[in-house]
Amino acid sequence: MKDKLALLSVSDKTGLVDFARGLIELGFTIISTGGTKKAIADAGLPVKSVSEITGFPEILDGRVKTLHPKIHGGILARRELETHLAQMDEHGIGPIGLVAVNLYPFAGTVAKPGVTLDEAIENIDIGGPTMVRSAAKNFTHVAVVVNPARYSSVLAEFENDGNLSEATRFSLAVEAFTHTAEYDAMISGWLYKKLPAAPLFPETLVLPFTKVQELRYGENPQQKASFYREPQASVGSVAGAVQLHGKELSFNNINDLNAAWELVQEFSEPAAVAVKHTNPCGVAVGSDLFEAYQRAFEADPVSIFGGIVAVNRTLDASTAAKMNEIFLEVIIAPDYEKGALDVLMAKKDVRLLKCPLPQEKTVTDAKKVSGGLLIQELDNEVIDSAGWGAVTMARPDERAMKDLVFAMKVVKHVKSNAIILVKNGQTVGIGAGQMNRVGAARIAIEQAGEKAKGSVLGSDAFFPFRDTVDAAAKAGVVAIVQPGGSLKDQESTQACDEYGIAMMMTGRRYFKH
Repeated sequence: MKDKLALLSVSDKTGLVDFARGLIELGFTIISTGGTKKAIADAGLPVKSVSEITGFPEILDGRVKTLHPKIHGGILARRELETHLAQMDEHGIGPIGLVAVNLYPFAGTVAKPGVTLDEAIENIDIGGPTMVRSAAKNFTHVAVVVNPARYSSVLAEFENDGNLSEATRFSLAVEAFTHTAEYDAMISGWLYKKLPAAPLFPETLVLPFTKVQELRYGENPQQKASFYREPQASVGSVAGAVQLHGKELSFNNINDLNAAWELVQEFSEPAAVAVKHTNPCGVAVGSDLFEAYQRAFEADPVSIFGGIVAVNRTLDASTAAKMNEIFLEVIIAPDYEKGALDVLMAKKDVRLLKCPLPQEKTVTDAKKVSGGLLIQELDNEVIDSAGWGAVTMARPDERAMKDLVFAMKVVKHVKSNAIILVKNGQTVGIGAGQMNRVGAARIAIEQAGEKAKGSVLGSDAFFPFRDTVDAAAKAGVVAIVQPGGSLKDQESTQACDEYGIAMMMTGRRYFKH
């Protein structure tokens, strides 16, 4: 390589000294600034300051140091153009053949509690992105390295071939533009939230997700898949959970985990949720976690096999031992007692995740569609009976009312059309994802069997006909909660009065597609 000037200016100094040493051994002259220059010099390696090249000092507390024609001319000059080469000679500009830059840690700065706007602004890099973009634009002649993980392969290719191939330089340039795009997106997103009365949905949505891992496959073996995390993912989100044990998570594991984790957060009392294919198959509360899990298991002891279980309390050894009696794919809990981990880790394949309960809820949700993205506000309202209206002559007693609230907490997380039967803080029947409401009711009632007697029924949307009430009455349901809003509300209300069933209307729908 003819252009033996290398400019190094990095925030992340991982591998910096070894990379600089390797470049020097290859005949490069190192140019650097600030802390990067100091780190290289402290290692006993020769390094020139940018000021030696530009003939101009760093000014404005370091805000201006690399923004100079002798730097950007050396990076951007097209070596195949005689006019560019002549202008470089005229102005004493040396060609810079390699730029290694990564940017001020904006994400790390704004993640700190109590960070001020001024602190965040001072950690917006200007010179770094400019050098990165200049070098990436001129990748035909310049190598740009933004990722310390690439240092060793870059050195190896120089050593073996005396230069980097155009394919390598192009690959590095793409990575560099991705680096600056992610950086700008993080800044834009954080600052947007500081706008007074910022709209929930901006005119341009920029989502800088970072790959966590490639997955073995997607929903099915013939589909490729990866898992990505958004920057500053909220504490308590599945993306931030720590895996303590077990096999690598699959695409379906992560999807089901999210469903279970979101549902278990609805409850303040000890609760356990079992999920299969993103729908709950057993949900229960108890006086302690052991009772809650036992009752969630009993809600559907067939479907829970191979399922995902989420709990909202530290998992104790006795509950862990009970869980260990069957095969579970994944368990997620805020924490684990040591005895619980000892018990569960006896099975090598079960995946154990630790995730604190979130202090703040995510506010939006996204669904990918062909050629676009649907964004909606998440329904994070706490479910209680305040504002519900009784529309029948019969009224639910205290126990039934408590179960009705429980039913709506669950139905909110079940695919539509959804009908839930609940009895004493335990699901006894779940009808999910049906094309009509009475079909969902029949599935829930069949699953409940004799347990349907004395249970309550929750529906995610209104009853278009009285047929769901007729089916519920025949099964022994004593109370119903549904949003209301049908043209035939009076018909279902009259049916409840005929059977002596209490019915509440919430005015709030819970479709989940």
